[in-house]
Amino acid sequence: MSAAQMRVLLVGNGGREHALALALSRTAEVWCTRPNPGIAALARAVDVAPLDVAGIVEFARSARPDLVVVGPEAPLCAGLADELLAAGVAVLGPRQAAARIEGSKIFAKALMDEARIPTAGWTVVQSPADALEWARGRAAPPVVKADGLMAGKGVIVPDTVDEVPAAVEGLLPAGPVLLEDRLIGPEVSVIGLCDGRDVLALPSARDHKRIYDGDKGPNTGGMGAISPAPGVDDALVEVIRRTVLVPALAALAARGTPFVGFLYAGVMLTPQGPRVLEFNCRLGDPEAQVLLARLRGDVARLFLDAANGQLAGSSLDVDPRAAACVVLAAPGYPGVTSLGGEISGLWAGDAVGAQVLHAGTRRGADGAVETAGGRVLGVTALGHDVAAAVSAAYRRVEGVRFPGMQFRKDIGATAH
Repeated sequence: MSAAQMRVLLVGNGGREHALALALSRTAEVWCTRPNPGIAALARAVDVAPLDVAGIVEFARSARPDLVVVGPEAPLCAGLADELLAAGVAVLGPRQAAARIEGSKIFAKALMDEARIPTAGWTVVQSPADALEWARGRAAPPVVKADGLMAGKGVIVPDTVDEVPAAVEGLLPAGPVLLEDRLIGPEVSVIGLCDGRDVLALPSARDHKRIYDGDKGPNTGGMGAISPAPGVDDALVEVIRRTVLVPALAALAARGTPFVGFLYAGVMLTPQGPRVLEFNCRLGDPEAQVLLARLRGDVARLFLDAANGQLAGSSLDVDPRAAACVVLAAPGYPGVTSLGGEISGLWAGDAVGAQVLHAGTRRGADGAVETAGGRVLGVTALGHDVAAAVSAAYRRVEGVRFPGMQFRKDIGATAH
């Protein structure tokens, strides 16, 4: 079977999946679950919701794609990969037991300790009083995290110890709360493509989590990204691959839950060395938008090899240029957002090396593209270095408009 004959079912319909569709469609026929208007230009629509595990499996049984690529974490944590594999369909994405590395932050911390992966000190609390007692014994106010999936918004960084109980109380309805010692340093995302035994590290990336310039305001799912991360060379990426990704992969395999798919490590570069902040069981977003823009070659074949446990001897074909992504968000994000605003400038002719990736968009009643989510678009560009890529992305941003559009104006300029 040649790569051109491959048929790939893509699960998900956000910015990450638009980036995946662009990469996969170079050599494969792509189908996508309820694609947004941007993905619909590249893929055949499948009228099944991305979170409908039974519906996706039923479609896969009938259509028999050569590979299913799962973008979001929720269907993976719900067991989609298990069900597809039981149906005899190849899937790039971990089984439910391995996806717990994102589905439960407490599970991930225990795994890190077991595998001797460097991370922050931590504890689990189930009351504000217990949280305050632990926090008062630390050198700085701890980071407060929900245990389960929170769409990138389950992390609170209190400024003072006195703010910790309220932060914990707000997250307790979702279950136990994790407290972690605060780490200091720039953050970097290193993501490995895994086949259960072997792992290829993608280039480094840096996400911008806070909503406002200067890293102010509440955390979001990500307001932009750059790749490579400044100060992170290939040698440091290899250190993180060897000391973080490889031990995590080995620990999961030893538990009888080998990890297949994208293993995301959020890492703080502290004076004492790299320390893991979190693991995710999928590509980050917007990191996926800059990383996939830099991946060349037959991505569909590479992903199929990973799904089939055949990465040994493989390598990545990486564009030496840098990439930057600026996220355009709806008014009110990351809180209650106002949706339905018409978007203009989408098809104005992208500058060389720049592209507009759809995240939260839909077709309105009149056929126009309108806002349908908190993060609406990701404008991604390549350049000879990060500064050039950022400049190209912002030039393209100037041509896009929708009511209440908000975006950070300092992507690539901050250290964290």
